[in-house]
Amino acid sequence: MIHFLIVGLGNPGDKYKNTRHNIGFMILDALASSFGVLFKDSKKYMETTVTWEGDKVHLLKPQEFMNLSGKSTQTLANLYKIPPSQILVIQDEVDLPFGKIKNKIGGGTAGHNGLKDIVAKLGSQDFHRLRFGVGKPEKGGMEVADFVLQNFNSEERSSLDTLIKESITKTEDWIRTNRNLIRKENGV
Repeated sequence: MIHFLIVGLGNPGDKYKNTRHNIGFMILDALASSFGVLFKDSKKYMETTVTWEGDKVHLLKPQEFMNLSGKSTQTLANLYKIPPSQILVIQDEVDLPFGKIKNKIGGGTAGHNGLKDIVAKLGSQDFHRLRFGVGKPEKGGMEVADFVLQNFNSEERSSLDTLIKESITKTEDWIRTNRNLIRKENGV
């Protein structure tokens, strides 16, 4: 049985619930719902585990602020002995236009404080990322930090459900692809 860890990034509390920075939480909530599981709250993080197509998929929403996302990621990775190559972090990405969703393996953090902390705590940047494009503020407009802490606008909200479903499909595809690679490497 292979263990995967899927981490959705966001900030705890109702104040941030519908902000661009919390798209990781939104996608993870929808993923948990599609798997038919509920999150358990353990103060520092919310998590749940599902057996999916014979493998264990652990879903994690860190409950300390974004820049402390690495601690609970490290805790669960150590607990279930999950290497970085079997971790997918779902994040907001200002360097992609709204609605563009891309997978990426490793690389830099592009100033994303949640990713920086995960890299620091795991001691590796070789985990996978599902980058959900939230766009950037207009030139000369607000700071990026303020922009990502704003709610999605009405135009963005109208396509959010479809984009979240696309993100779930990409996440499930990521699990299947990696499972097949691991099985092939291990001759299973």
